[in-house]
Amino acid sequence: MNAELTKPGLTPEEADLLAPIARAPILERTLAWAAINSGTANLDGVAAMAGRLADAFAALPGDVRLVDPAPVEKVDEEGHMRTVTHGRHLVVSVRPEAERRVILTGHMDTVYAKDHPFQTCDWFDDDTLHGPGTADMKGGLSLMLEGLLAYERGNPALGYDVMINSDEETGSLSSAALIAELAQGKMAALTYEPGLPDGSMARARPGSGNYAAVIHGRSAHAGRNPEDGRNAVVAAGDLALRLAAGRQDGLSVNPARIEGGAPNNTVPDLAILHFNLRPRTPELGQIARKLIDVAIAAVAMKHDVSIHLTGRVSRPPKPIGEKTEALFGLVSKASTDLGQTMTWKDTGGVCDGNNIAACGVPVLDTMGALGGAIHSPDEFMLASSLDARARLTALVMHRLDKGGLRV
Repeated sequence: MNAELTKPGLTPEEADLLAPIARAPILERTLAWAAINSGTANLDGVAAMAGRLADAFAALPGDVRLVDPAPVEKVDEEGHMRTVTHGRHLVVSVRPEAERRVILTGHMDTVYAKDHPFQTCDWFDDDTLHGPGTADMKGGLSLMLEGLLAYERGNPALGYDVMINSDEETGSLSSAALIAELAQGKMAALTYEPGLPDGSMARARPGSGNYAAVIHGRSAHAGRNPEDGRNAVVAAGDLALRLAAGRQDGLSVNPARIEGGAPNNTVPDLAILHFNLRPRTPELGQIARKLIDVAIAAVAMKHDVSIHLTGRVSRPPKPIGEKTEALFGLVSKASTDLGQTMTWKDTGGVCDGNNIAACGVPVLDTMGALGGAIHSPDEFMLASSLDARARLTALVMHRLDKGGLRV
């Protein structure tokens, strides 16, 4: 028997529930899914991944459906709003009639585009799998399924929804309403973002907002009459500096990219400044919005340009309350009883856990595989965490079922 299953913290019923969980099928699925490029914009790849997930999650005793994405618009390189197409989102509903229900979430998309050079997996060592999306989060999706299959082998009564979206890596704009709908009335939420190699899990998270400031100036000849022009690129640079100067404790502001411009002999009449802000609290979000408004007004007046702003804080800050502390206590106790290391600390990243927490549902959002270097060609996953975290999922679901969440 696996050493984890002989721990004194487990009841005989729990040990029997977890005993069938093995690494091989979880790893096999992870490798197969990582071989599918499902970068958010690769709609064919995302569709292929959605189909594979639908087939796999059909093993659960629930209804499986693919939900069309909500419409999303984005500023293009010419300053116009254009529709951005996303893939469908997977929803699995198990025992929807149950009074006590939870939500488990993950994402099928990755940050690696269809033409990105990082497309295949190999091994750094016997435990360290190097591959695109292995940690973030195809390993997490695979172990989530295995944990739920194990939970279903008992005498389950808890109801739950699984939601796997296609656009998390770009902000979940086409799935935010779906997440909010499914989160309503849930007693708890588990999200399968990767944990760190040492078992660390994310605690509080800041919010996040992505913005585009479209700046219209006036073109003129750069040599004959430059004074008649209104340089949109210079105005964009001024706005970027003003926004960056607003950074403070608990609020990061990152001007990320300026698009637009004109030939060297022309005063440019168009520039688009893209920037991100991350407020730790709603109050800092309000401060950030005032900072943006003041900076835009000052730049528009100084440079005699017009500025149109698009964007919003789409990931609300995720604070930690009494209910979340209680959920972490349950998960931490389960982890300890399994002999798994777990710590909990604040992070600067954001995920769908932010959106779920905004619905008043306690969420632990790093239940996935352990790994690191995500969003880079060095991404890796620890294979030993696949069966370990699958057992954790099954045990947490079992204990939630038995009424173990106390506030």
